Amino acid sequence: MRSSLHHCVLQGWGAGYADIVKENKLFEHYYKEQGLVPEGEFEQFMDAMREPLPATIRITGYKSHAKEILHCLKEKYFKDIQELEIDGQMMEAPQALSWYPDEQAWHTNMSRKIIRKSPLLEKFHQFLVSETESGNISRQEAVSMIPPLLLKIEPHHKILDMCAAPGSKTAQLIEMLHADMDVPFPEGFVIANDVDNKRCYLLVHQAKRLNSPCIMVVNHDASCIPTLQIDSDGKKDILFYDRILCDVPCSGDGTMRKNIDVWKKWTTSNSLHLHGLQLRIAVRGVEQLAVGGRMVYSTCSLNPIEDEAVIAALLEKSEGALELADSSADLPGLKWMPGVTSWKLMTKDGQWFSDWSEVPSSRHTQIRPTMFPPKDAEKLAALHLERCMRILPHHQNTGGFFVAVLVKKAPMPWNKRYPKVLPHKHTHLTDDRYLYVLLDVVNGADFSLVGLSFEPAAPPPHSAPPPSKKMRLFGYKEDPFVFLTEDDPVFNTIQSFYDLSGDFPKLNVLTRTHEGKKRHLYMVSKELRNVLLNNSERMKVINTGVKVWSRNSDGEEFGCAFRLAQEGIYTLQPYIRSRIIRVSVEDIKVLLTQENPFLSKLEDDAHAQAKKMGMGSIVLKYIPNANNPAEPQCPIQLCGWRGKTSIRAFVPRNERFHYLRICSCLEMFVLIAISFSTPVIKQKCGAD
Repeated sequence: MRSSLHHCVLQGWGAGYADIVKENKLFEHYYKEQGLVPEGEFEQFMDAMREPLPATIRITGYKSHAKEILHCLKEKYFKDIQELEIDGQMMEAPQALSWYPDEQAWHTNMSRKIIRKSPLLEKFHQFLVSETESGNISRQEAVSMIPPLLLKIEPHHKILDMCAAPGSKTAQLIEMLHADMDVPFPEGFVIANDVDNKRCYLLVHQAKRLNSPCIMVVNHDASCIPTLQIDSDGKKDILFYDRILCDVPCSGDGTMRKNIDVWKKWTTSNSLHLHGLQLRIAVRGVEQLAVGGRMVYSTCSLNPIEDEAVIAALLEKSEGALELADSSADLPGLKWMPGVTSWKLMTKDGQWFSDWSEVPSSRHTQIRPTMFPPKDAEKLAALHLERCMRILPHHQNTGGFFVAVLVKKAPMPWNKRYPKVLPHKHTHLTDDRYLYVLLDVVNGADFSLVGLSFEPAAPPPHSAPPPSKKMRLFGYKEDPFVFLTEDDPVFNTIQSFYDLSGDFPKLNVLTRTHEGKKRHLYMVSKELRNVLLNNSERMKVINTGVKVWSRNSDGEEFGCAFRLAQEGIYTLQPYIRSRIIRVSVEDIKVLLTQENPFLSKLEDDAHAQAKKMGMGSIVLKYIPNANNPAEPQCPIQLCGWRGKTSIRAFVPRNERFHYLRICSCLEMFVLIAISFSTPVIKQKCGAD
């Protein structure tokens, strides 16, 4: 769902573009002719396209924390907003999206102008900004939330997100993997890819908010993303994915309500230019999908050339290996139109074509046979294109969107056609490139797409032309990912200081340097470790792992040079058996609103535990009490430091706000005090 105009991570409030004329006669003519909008609704459709898109938010994070955020929203903000009157008008409270599970997504029509008129709404806006920065809320377009839900993710699934930036859907995938907070390392993982190196770092920022050891960000052209290998029962095997999200680059005409430049720039040639790329990406996706797996193809375009035409071509190529899943009952409450089986193609000069046979040869480079519906009525019916889903903006006040769910029933047919013998080496291929090719031949990749072919009988000529599209590594050189060995000296003091349990996976710990002192230690799941170790020369990894320890020179004198990192505390804590202080809600309030409180500021139980503990890094752990529903019902774990006479929490500012809100004690003066480090806090603090 990536148009060139669709790069924002955070969705704004309201429009603010009243001076831009929202008219495009070619757009209206084209979609009237296509007949995608039900009869009698076209004016409603166009009116909706001209209205600003409602702001939508999704509660992120893992289940128990998400419940607390929802409680906070409903009890502290939504209740007051619905009783608010501005300029003589009663405010409409935010509404839950009827089709999103567990009331975890909401939309509102409040504009920036209205927000500025009310201190209460301004406070609500500050809440949204703060919780977004700490990863507990995503401001994400409603229709963008649909594809991850249709994938039906389970914690053991291996997932590929092919065109992932900016990362809001990737975040959904990660959350679904971690459905059970008690499992620090789900068996599954997400490999999130994007072709744009700079946008990969935006993706890293989004993913890092969730602090998962099961995410890897890579930088490749999705249409020729390399096949990966893994160790499986002592032998090398190809990595096939259980779930693939194929949210392809598109013309983005479904985003006109938000990206109003599309009104001026829209032309029919956009879809003609993108169709081939979209099909190549989709083909590469299904090649890497496991038999029995699901791939969701989606665009934020309403154009059949980018939508049904790609799906129809993919299904025809598959010769029965793929089928469209019926997802009509998967999201009750979502209104959508069935996919169409008839469409036409229009050139930018207004010429229409209904069939490939009508296209003059002079246009064959721009217009391809796969852009048209299949001619055979029986074959067309067997594709079940009506199972595709098109979301129209006027039906539920959203953006426009297209989504199709594909299930792989058998290997792709070209897998069976390749000879069993390995191809002779092309002289223009490097050893590494040759290895990639061998892997992809085993997988059955369609190398006609990248200018390579293999004949079973004779070797290719030495004068073979270079491939038209090479798999290459993009962008800047990253620091290496270096896994520690079980007997690495760094573990000696860490093991004893934190009393790590015997099942602590030392082999999953990595650093980012070959030489010198290790500054930070990160952890990944064993499945991602398997992927990294077997593909370091094959893929361009931008980021992976969650930080669990950071070097602290002061710590050496207290027994360990590494202090705990808040980012990885939920991953690491299950293996830590010492340096843990059980704290109450009142203790958390003290620790998060005072910079260095004396030990005596803690309640008796926590104070007694702290007095028995030596100086150094600690875990501050809150365990919910089901018998006291007034207190937070989610576990809270904070990194801290036990000083000589004081104790402090090492928690970033926005996470402090988050935990204080959960503890129902965040007032405006605290926000201001923490934000600007004013004496309001310092006067209350103790010091060593």
